[in-house]
Amino acid sequence: QVQLVESGGGLVQTGGSLRLSCAASGRTFSPYDMGWYRQAPGKEREFVASISWNSGRTNYADSVKGRVIISRDSTRVYLQMNSLKPEDTDIYYCNRRPATWSWGQGTQVTVTS
Repeated sequence: QVQLVESGGGLVQTGGSLRLSCAASGRTFSPYDMGWYRQAPGKEREFVASISWNSGRTNYADSVKGRVIISRDSTRVYLQMNSLKPEDTDIYYCNRRPATWSWGQGTQVTVTS
């Protein structure tokens, strides 16, 4: 059973930056496409960004396009978040794309105005 562990969240002001990181216990991410997702209380989890393992091709939700960059190495997946807005406040999760592994606990991102 893969256990996903997200980290790097925090409290930042509008316009600030954070770098989220995701690791999987007991394995590398090869050869899976990976993604970042986010969820606010009472709302459905939504897609944020993904990266193809083979090609490195990335895909972003319109709401974050131009402000976030997803990257990966063999053991971690990263989400560099810039120009953060209050509406980016959520719990952020990583998972395969599509999401087929069990969800981790996520990492809280809070952006203050």
